[in-house]
Amino acid sequence: MFDWAAQPYFTLITTFVYAPYFAAAIASDPAEGQALWGFAKSAAGLTIAVFSPILGAIADAAGPRKPWIAGFGALLVVGACALWFGVPGGGVTLVLVAFALAAVGAEFATVFNNAMMPHLVPPERLGRLSGTGWAVGYLGGMVSLVVVLGFLAASPQTGKTLLGLAPLFGLDAVSREGDRAAGPLTAIWFAVFILPMFLFTPDHPGKLPMRTAIRQGLATLAATLRDLRRHRDAALFLLANMIYADGLVALFAFGGIYAAGTFGWGTIEIGVFGILLTLTGTIGAFVGGRLDDRLGAKRVILGSLVILTCASTAILSIDPDRIGFVVPVAPPVPGGGLYASAAERAYVAIGLLIGLAAGPMQAASRTQLVRLAPAGQETQFFGLFALSGRVTSFLGPFLVGVVTAATLSQKAGMAVLIAFFITGAVVLACVRTSPLSSRPSA
Repeated sequence: MFDWAAQPYFTLITTFVYAPYFAAAIASDPAEGQALWGFAKSAAGLTIAVFSPILGAIADAAGPRKPWIAGFGALLVVGACALWFGVPGGGVTLVLVAFALAAVGAEFATVFNNAMMPHLVPPERLGRLSGTGWAVGYLGGMVSLVVVLGFLAASPQTGKTLLGLAPLFGLDAVSREGDRAAGPLTAIWFAVFILPMFLFTPDHPGKLPMRTAIRQGLATLAATLRDLRRHRDAALFLLANMIYADGLVALFAFGGIYAAGTFGWGTIEIGVFGILLTLTGTIGAFVGGRLDDRLGAKRVILGSLVILTCASTAILSIDPDRIGFVVPVAPPVPGGGLYASAAERAYVAIGLLIGLAAGPMQAASRTQLVRLAPAGQETQFFGLFALSGRVTSFLGPFLVGVVTAATLSQKAGMAVLIAFFITGAVVLACVRTSPLSSRPSA
């Protein structure tokens, strides 16, 4: 249920509703919006990169993970609620600060949730647990997206939602209150649906008082970092994850913004695209979890990276009047209907492929770490996992922002992500995997 509760932050805010709304309506133009969003995401990523292994080490020493999830979940709730105040043409600074705050809360809560996994199922079922969690999360994101598009966010031109209804609660379409409501909805969704995890999932028992846990946790982390070279494969995997996770995070963060700038898509078009993508992501994560248990996480990740590299290249080959760089097509016509042009349909098709590959890659990555982390140091290693996924995560969006700002081209900014997928796959290929039933000891 954690994935179900947290996913609307990633679906509604970072990808399909609020980020495109920010670029199209709050920022002065889509290119500037993409650049500013990238800088805010990089600031949050740097914070997560610095503190996640430290807090993970302290949590390993203290024992329980749920208090940490509750604390950072509250941060997510506060930041998401504040996004409501981002009005068209104003509130840029407030939105960027609130977005960064919510990002820190969501990502830190995820670190402690992931660290609970090894103690809930036997090793041979970790892939199924992780894959099912990601699938349920994608499904939650899809349901929340349907709620926003069908009942809250209306077209400024027609005043109607995707289902042809007037927005609930009298939300004003002209001031984009339906898009802004994605923030408070994310907060309420998390607060409600996280409760079953708190009530019914067993937590680690308490070990040490907090002051002692801080001292011991920091000492253990320092020793782990010094001795990380002894855990060769875990270190290589963390390096690979550092690279390819950054590419995926940035791809999702800027995919909706890129579509808004390339095709002029609004909330409805991007939202329907998001529903379709999360549907394939659900299927991919569910099937990928079973492939993980059968084939191993490394093979699932490598296969997903090949697909993502090809799909990202294909997306950059699409312009409103051209597919594959050279094939001319009729450009979109205003009022022509949903995805009426060939270029838009090609973009949607490639997006579905990305969803199908992203789910298994994310689910298999956390089970791969579970199988490589020494027993008793799971949260610490998931802190390093978050570090590895964030130490360049601030750099990736930053590079997208810098290249976009320098070239005034969204396509040039997005092109840097392909290198992350290829390099990550090369490093991952060097990781030696262990039998599914074995885990190293501390």
